[in-house]
Amino acid sequence: MEARSKSVEDWFAMIRGAQVTLPRFQRFEAWHSNQIEGVLENILRTPSLPVGALLVLEVGEEELFHSRPLSGAPEPKALPQLNLLDGQQRMTALWKSLNDLYEDLLIFVSLDNEDVPDVQIVKRYTSKAGNPMPAWAHDPVATFERKVFPISILCPGSDGERHMDEWCDKAGTNKAADRAINKLRHRMAGYMIPFLSLPVSTSQETALDVFINMNTSASPLKDFDIVVAQLERTARGSLHDMIDDLHERVPAAKEFGKIEDTVLAVGALLNGEPPLKRTYLDKGFGSKLAAVWDDVVIGIQRSVEFLRDEGILNEKLLPTEVIVYLSAALWAEVPEDGTDQEGWARSTIRKAIWRASFTDRYLKTASTRAFSDYKKLRKLVANPKYSKLPELFDEELNPLPNVTELVRGGWPSRKDRLGRAIVVVSLSAGGYDFADEKKATAKNVPKREYHHVYPKALLVNQFSDQMVNSALNCALISWATNRKIGAKTPKDYIQARAKDAKATESQVRSRLESHLIPYDELVSGDYKTFLDARAELVHAKMVRLVSGQVG
Repeated sequence: MEARSKSVEDWFAMIRGAQVTLPRFQRFEAWHSNQIEGVLENILRTPSLPVGALLVLEVGEEELFHSRPLSGAPEPKALPQLNLLDGQQRMTALWKSLNDLYEDLLIFVSLDNEDVPDVQIVKRYTSKAGNPMPAWAHDPVATFERKVFPISILCPGSDGERHMDEWCDKAGTNKAADRAINKLRHRMAGYMIPFLSLPVSTSQETALDVFINMNTSASPLKDFDIVVAQLERTARGSLHDMIDDLHERVPAAKEFGKIEDTVLAVGALLNGEPPLKRTYLDKGFGSKLAAVWDDVVIGIQRSVEFLRDEGILNEKLLPTEVIVYLSAALWAEVPEDGTDQEGWARSTIRKAIWRASFTDRYLKTASTRAFSDYKKLRKLVANPKYSKLPELFDEELNPLPNVTELVRGGWPSRKDRLGRAIVVVSLSAGGYDFADEKKATAKNVPKREYHHVYPKALLVNQFSDQMVNSALNCALISWATNRKIGAKTPKDYIQARAKDAKATESQVRSRLESHLIPYDELVSGDYKTFLDARAELVHAKMVRLVSGQVG
């Protein structure tokens, strides 16, 4: 491995000529504005500060990896000279900043202190009239009056110099400003960025190992990034492409959390390994994931369908992420023939996901416990006579909450597991909106809000925060309905909703009961009585579900 340096101007010349590309296993942009700002200020100040070394792989007669250009850079028409293994975020930040390629950001440099210049990043947007905003940022005169200039006029090369001359002419800059801008322009172009270079003779496996072990960027590699690199060793190709295909085949998968994390966990389980970092970091995991990929896709597809059938419509209603990858791994191995075996599998998996939602089984060491349960569940799903039940089904080790304990289910927007389980169960009878009477569906639930059935204003001085914000006091309804309820008593707002919607008492009662909300106890005005009554309804529904019955 050889250590060398190139100036920003030299790097940009190579990027313009598509001589520097990214291996396709590289992740995409991950930097935030403060990180972009930091690397620019390190370069422009006197004395300058280091931004870290790059890692490149020299390309010979053919590339070891399929590659792509940096974001916003020209597409290569021939073999590049270098693959950039580490440093993508830094070089992308420089390239896009100096070429004004950020769609949502405008970047300026202050003229107040040319030795320690201040980089300022503002949000770029469009007004309702279609004008680029903020207006001053697109007017050189107004920009110069603020004593700032666009960083793009510091871009190395003849185009950057021409842009600088045009901007300064429009802005009406003075000699002091011109001198300061030129000084910063030369400082940017001449800044030396060191790099470590792997020779042409480097093997693909060695290059990948170095990439994984030496990644030193400000946004460290995640497990998924490492597996992406591992998969390059296989004939399957790009994990990014595989994920894109999964999104096309199962569009709803993205509604249940980060699909990248899900595929790793499902792949691990199907290979008989726990969904843990140490599993993913094993050199062979990429190949193992590729080997079961078709089953991973089938499992996720069937799991998403199953969860939605159970009323768990998206991540907002997900009690625990475990049930997504656990059910996907189980469904991947169930024959799709509509026989008794599939019915048994559905009942068993239903029992598993609802016990996972209502017990404390996965509150700690969730991945390890899920793996332990999966090994027995897959055998039970395949054979109803299998006698060794998973700990998840052990009533003594993992008891269900009784009626009284259901009140501890917290507000679901806080990602409270029990709280979300209660809300999902309460939608099982349809979850019709109080006003428009639309049934809760995967399409309209994202537009709904968590609403206090008994308004907080009526309860705060009488009950604890836990009781006021119990999931038993929650209903998932539309924004419009929520706003009209306000701080009215249940009886008052129910009468108002009935009047506005021209609905009979019977219709309103039906809509409330579709959320497992007991109508009589609600309008009675006794909050504790209402909580107890609703807890009974939720508990009865829970018992049916955890026994494997249809809700």
